[in-house]
Amino acid sequence: MDRMLYVAMTGAKETLRAQTVNNHNIANVSTTGFRQDLAAFQSRAVDGSGYASRVYATNATTGWNNQAGALLTTGRDLDIAVNGQGWIAVQGADGQEAYTRAGDLQVDATGQLMTGTGKPVIGDGGPINIPPYTSIFFARDGSISVVAQGQNPDTTATVARIKLVNPPEEQLERGEDGLFRMKDGSPAPADANVQIGSGVLESSNVNAAEALVNMIELARQFEMQVKAIRTAEENGAAAAQLLRMG
Repeated sequence: MDRMLYVAMTGAKETLRAQTVNNHNIANVSTTGFRQDLAAFQSRAVDGSGYASRVYATNATTGWNNQAGALLTTGRDLDIAVNGQGWIAVQGADGQEAYTRAGDLQVDATGQLMTGTGKPVIGDGGPINIPPYTSIFFARDGSISVVAQGQNPDTTATVARIKLVNPPEEQLERGEDGLFRMKDGSPAPADANVQIGSGVLESSNVNAAEALVNMIELARQFEMQVKAIRTAEENGAAAAQLLRMG
């Protein structure tokens, strides 16, 4: 019975782990530019004496869904989205370069261009600072132009250019802060082929209906594993009673 308990217990534990990943995806259905985490179950042989006929399940994150989310028109001057593949370079909390698809930008009180979560946006020469302006425009190549305060509306000046990159997916890894980084720690080179759109935002690529169905399926799997544990306990108690009677 102990072997049955072990297999059922590991199944329940790994199902809870898969549910954690799925719940994380559901929580980020409305997060701008979010990439869905992917997880998969795998079977593992139970080592030990006897025949190699027993297996147990393990669950592990296998990466993320790199499919682009839908583009939502906002009309806001500071909202941008990458068209197709590519990333926006930002500065992480550790001061190192990182990458995101979230283009809900803002300009803070000091003129620094930031993401919606407060990460400085990186340009060709480091974090981007925007001078006081009355209008701001983003070109497809990431160039930023403004009409400075006190200037004629027809007078625009290019003040910076957002660093846009497109490294191979296998060279990237997601950090606990949700940002992506190069696995070797080096900055990715700028890619002139990456383009952005202005006045739009990329939505999360999580399919809410699919994630909710998956949540129900995982809950049923967990209940089945718990039922197997209870059955093993009942069988063990019945066997012990028979031995006492003998």
